Amino acid sequence: MATARRLSASSSPPRGALAVEAANGGTALLIVDMISCWDFPDADRLLPAAVAVAPAIAALKRRCKARDVPVIYANDNRGRWRSDFSALVDLSMAGGGPGATVTAGLAPDHDDYFVLKPQQSAFVATPLEQLLGVLKARRLVVTGVASDQCVLSTASDARMRGFEVVLPKDCTATQTARHHAMLLEQCDTVFGIATTSGSRIRLPAGRARKR
Repeated sequence: MATARRLSASSSPPRGALAVEAANGGTALLIVDMISCWDFPDADRLLPAAVAVAPAIAALKRRCKARDVPVIYANDNRGRWRSDFSALVDLSMAGGGPGATVTAGLAPDHDDYFVLKPQQSAFVATPLEQLLGVLKARRLVVTGVASDQCVLSTASDARMRGFEVVLPKDCTATQTARHHAMLLEQCDTVFGIATTSGSRIRLPAGRARKR
């Protein structure tokens, strides 16, 4: 399995460690908390929801990769301060069951990015904003779980930082369908966050390939 690229907040990365070009159309895809060991309270209620939306997220990721839209994973470090994303992927796969199935379907590619977060929002105490600046991203498509917790916190923080935000309704989920529906209504009426389905999100045209 390929290892996604990591952005360190403590020092300037060596040449080639970051993006080699700006995000196509200024758009980036963020996948929140889908790679997990599912060993936290209430995980047994959230995991089925993650399983249900994983195929739609994977399909959206494939569309993004084909259009040169960068993919970023944001995951809880769960207090494992000596761990990294590769170790989290390995632990998830080793756990087997539905969680491993989700991880296998959303396995990071070598040119994907990731940040580990200690709080709900992927912007708090992480280099995500720095990475998006390097990518020159202005539009952030936020997917993953839980839609009314970490996904919403991240989307709200993105809005406060001036990003255009899309939270595709079929690529996010939480413990119950009722709570997810309430969240989507709030996005439309309160937060001003688009909830367009993943398959209907407009992506930039792919860049011409050099021969």
